[in-house]
Amino acid sequence: MEPRAVGVSKQDIREQIWDHMESQNLADFPRPVHHRIPNFKGASHAAEQLPRLQAFKTARTIKVNPDAPQKNARFFVLESNKTLLVPTPRLRTGLFNKITPPPGATKDILRKCATSQGVRNYSVPIGLDSRVLVDLVVVGSVAVSEKGWRIGKGEGYADLEYAMMVSMGAVSKETPVVTIVHDCQVVDIPEELLEEHDITVDYILTPTRVIATGCERPQPMGITWSKISREMMEKIPVLRSLRAREQQAGKDVTLQGEHQHLPEPGRQQAVPLSAGRRPPDTPGPEANSMEAARGSPPGEGAPLAADVYVGNLPRDARVSDLKRALRELGSVPLRLTWQGPRRRAFLRYPDSAAAQQAVSCLQGLRLGTDTLRVALARQQRDK
Repeated sequence: MEPRAVGVSKQDIREQIWDHMESQNLADFPRPVHHRIPNFKGASHAAEQLPRLQAFKTARTIKVNPDAPQKNARFFVLESNKTLLVPTPRLRTGLFNKITPPPGATKDILRKCATSQGVRNYSVPIGLDSRVLVDLVVVGSVAVSEKGWRIGKGEGYADLEYAMMVSMGAVSKETPVVTIVHDCQVVDIPEELLEEHDITVDYILTPTRVIATGCERPQPMGITWSKISREMMEKIPVLRSLRAREQQAGKDVTLQGEHQHLPEPGRQQAVPLSAGRRPPDTPGPEANSMEAARGSPPGEGAPLAADVYVGNLPRDARVSDLKRALRELGSVPLRLTWQGPRRRAFLRYPDSAAAQQAVSCLQGLRLGTDTLRVALARQQRDK
């Protein structure tokens, strides 16, 4: 099918695809497919093309989106003894989950691991500091063109996932991108609809064809912070950690609707906290009182840093154990103050919102058999 070309928008193309798949009974569970990456009859057959790609054969780590049409793609990655990474749904609890089937898993078990329930039951989180390298990316699409232009369901998660992988060094401009769609989803897409944050695809797999797009349009170079809203920052904790890192690196991280902050004449700029250096009058890691976690007094720069209290640490816990858990959850602080003999630690975050997000993310965290107590440092002090 071809979209109507006069004044067409991305949403017009989405609606036409969804309507066509439903009216022609091409859609598969879950239905209706509107506002989804549509599952379709023949998706399993289309996915069978994936292991035949040279890019798949040489890849060791493959990221596949969690949607239904890519279930068989996830199975083939596991069956081939490759590392499978699946983004967490809507990025609520981090960026990736690594699927780890039980030892000696049969094909039936691997198929279960490839389902949405299996992703929940057989996965471990991968944090921003994991230094993972992704060799192949598989994404879902609502529409795609033979030139490699892609349209998703309109929420921007696939584009954001890719941009986050760029920011953490997990992919490069040579990393191939594959999509698996029904033949009716391959349509002409006007190039003027593409935006700088849109990812493109190198291979399109359908039940009847393998299309090498030869796309030369550059992929996004990282997160376009001006496209990120405050609401999205609240919903996706891992974005806060990435933003803090890029802010420390001196990048412009002005959000959508914000005005870039310019220092007033004669006013001293706040210096980003870096390894081995801390602002004047800020207690060092050796501080033993709660005052060490209270941040700078008002008026000494914005935003104020905020600390998170972590208590009930196991007596034999090491600081590396906590650091590893924080990396896996995507909640790496600016600074960690370890007070092992007192079975507690303090985590410093760039602002109170980031600290509150970390508290939410770390609830229920266990080290060994002990569940840790996590709270904002000032709340814990009040108690």
